Amino acid sequence: MKNLSILLSLLFIISSCTVIRQGEVGVKRKLGKINPDVYYAGIYGINPFFTKVIKTPTRTENLELNLSLPSKEGLSIQSEISILYRIKEEMAPVIIEDIGQNYVRNAILPVFRSAASDISANFMAKDMHSGKRKQIETEIKERMTEVLAERGFIIEEVLMKSIELPSELSAAIERKLQAEQESMSMDFILEIERKEAERRRIEAEGNRDAQKILAEGLNDAIIQLRSIEAFKELAKSPNAKVIITDGKTPLLIPGNQ
Repeated sequence: MKNLSILLSLLFIISSCTVIRQGEVGVKRKLGKINPDVYYAGIYGINPFFTKVIKTPTRTENLELNLSLPSKEGLSIQSEISILYRIKEEMAPVIIEDIGQNYVRNAILPVFRSAASDISANFMAKDMHSGKRKQIETEIKERMTEVLAERGFIIEEVLMKSIELPSELSAAIERKLQAEQESMSMDFILEIERKEAERRRIEAEGNRDAQKILAEGLNDAIIQLRSIEAFKELAKSPNAKVIITDGKTPLLIPGNQ
């Protein structure tokens, strides 16, 4: 009997204690009334018959959704979206009292669906698959923050992880991208050809200028000097040869002819 009494006492003590872990806060509800105080990580004693501690996570939560978003031209775009959010610790009692424990379904989801539809309807379908995706994410986040911040929620990020465009539009975008790539490739080839043509033109002008300079530099005295130098070189050669000249320019005839 004594052992049973001790066991019951231990069970009562255990049931009279609650543990709040890191990353969450506790809100006491006594006889149906929410206590405005916030209880942080630790061990607390309660009266299990009249009091209940509601534990609410304060760490960042990831809410993933698959949603059909309208576009400016009236198309439906399938998108996988993540919402990173958390609650303000000091607002936990207000959230539990005004919205309830299922605040994701009662507050966050309705606000997100409304904001996402309103914002995406201002953009073309192709914008959701381009660099404007970040702008769409930012505008949805700002719209949600306007509504939810005063109710105790912090929207950290809205991320559009995947976008599924209608097959016809997707094919059209791919064709456009392919045409743009082909155009860029052709522009590159044309630029190479232009540079090569410019190189040949400069080379031709250089040869022309060299010939012009050479022609302008030739006179009778230089021609005669070059002839004398040619005679000297011929004289050094051991081969037999016949030289016919007018004294200015030599004409070489091999000796075996």
